[in-house]
Amino acid sequence: MNEKQRLESEQINQMSSADVKSGANDNLNRLKNMSSDEMISKYFQTTYEPPNMRKAKKRLKKDVDIHYDFDIPLEMKAVGKGKKFLIRTYGCQMNEHDTEVMAGILTKMGYQATEDTNDADIILLNTCAIRENAENKVFGELGHLKPLKLENPDLIIGVCGCMSQEESVVNRILQKHQFVDLIFGTHNIHRLPQLVNEAMFGKEMVVEVWSKEGDIIENLPKARKGKVKAWVNIMYGCDKFCTYCIVPYTRGKERSRMPEDIVQEVRHLAAQGYKEVTLLGQNVNAYGKDLDFEYGLGDLMEEISKIDIPRVRFTTSHPRDFDDRLIEVLAKYDNLLDHIHLPVQSGSSDILRVMARRYTREEYLALVEKIRKAMPNATLTTDIIVGFPNETDEQFEETMSLMEEVGFESAYTFIYSPREGTPAARWEDDIPMEVKKERLQRLNALVNKQSAEAMEKYQGETVKVLVEGESKKDPDVLAGYTERNKLVNFKGPKSIIGEIVEVKITNTKTWSLDGELVESAVEVN
Repeated sequence: MNEKQRLESEQINQMSSADVKSGANDNLNRLKNMSSDEMISKYFQTTYEPPNMRKAKKRLKKDVDIHYDFDIPLEMKAVGKGKKFLIRTYGCQMNEHDTEVMAGILTKMGYQATEDTNDADIILLNTCAIRENAENKVFGELGHLKPLKLENPDLIIGVCGCMSQEESVVNRILQKHQFVDLIFGTHNIHRLPQLVNEAMFGKEMVVEVWSKEGDIIENLPKARKGKVKAWVNIMYGCDKFCTYCIVPYTRGKERSRMPEDIVQEVRHLAAQGYKEVTLLGQNVNAYGKDLDFEYGLGDLMEEISKIDIPRVRFTTSHPRDFDDRLIEVLAKYDNLLDHIHLPVQSGSSDILRVMARRYTREEYLALVEKIRKAMPNATLTTDIIVGFPNETDEQFEETMSLMEEVGFESAYTFIYSPREGTPAARWEDDIPMEVKKERLQRLNALVNKQSAEAMEKYQGETVKVLVEGESKKDPDVLAGYTERNKLVNFKGPKSIIGEIVEVKITNTKTWSLDGELVESAVEVN
């Protein structure tokens, strides 16, 4: 919080101080004595700017600084001793990685992780703004947490992530969920110790949702899940401005980490024994376009390929930025995996145009042909939206035919729902829900068929599986993934968890494979 924001916060406190009683319910009483409109105008005067495409498209490359001096303030280093935290994560891999960072920070502050809401002293909901369903889940969870807050007023409840940077969401929390202590955005994660300090000792709602694009903060602690696979952010933000997508506003402009910082992090993970790294970005193959020197994702992948790590993946790609250099490098190195997630969103050039995807059906198919020529065995998966405004039956059929022509082995499929603040939200959502659902059912049936057919090809084959742990359905069965991201279940000793072993496939299903451990299986480096 900057000095101006602090002054605004003090003014808010002064407005309600006459009626605030001391004790555990200070925060609730103070908020009750202030009108919702008053709160919103005060908070958002300095902390929030609604999405503005015209202004966002003019944002400059500069004004992004890299900081290497992150540290937990001395007074907060042991504040969590004997206390526990819980973070619920909604949304994409980027949110999962943000959760790892917040967990790392809280751990450095002395807190311990818990999965039990009744044990937690801090509960954070790390939210997603892309789908309406995710937003509804968050507000439902807030409803479940309210009784806990009433029982334990010292419990700190926070809402963070992409949803926090939508004006309508923060307004709703301020008006209807006044027991929430913390609201902060994706650019403010590094300030978590200060925010917790204000929520803990100030006994007032803390709102820090900057419209500033965000700097790059290096050396943030991370509490990674497991010791087998790791996420590594290589860039933040997106400059594509697809008409349906809120991400360019919630995550800010594209800004790349320096190559040497990424390479150092991957080297460190390799030294710790991690077997797989996934490079993350909202638009990962735009990496390097904002740097002052010529350097792209292909160059970075080539450097990382020389590190002793068996598997390297990346997600999520935009077809516009998938260049020849990247294809060349992916085809060249064995540890750069040829499972490529390449969201198409629609098979109709007309729909792609109004989505502002900036490529046509024909250009997408030409890219697929380039990838197939360089990597004949590459596995392609995608994202598809059905029921976009004005999508005709014929345009949907183009999506169905593209699905078959490319031969996608899996797809994340969605019914279009408008996101407030995006251009598409101003258009009439004119496709009836029953039509959307019928299209989604047809598309999913095709996705299931193609996935099952792709799996059948593995019958009797021996594949290399990175063993991640026990199966979710049966603790006596181990589970892991092939190089092409196929889930394999098989029986074996727990000692091989974290290793890459050979498994012979004995049964194929739509979304997974069953197999037997090859007795002579050894780790593959």
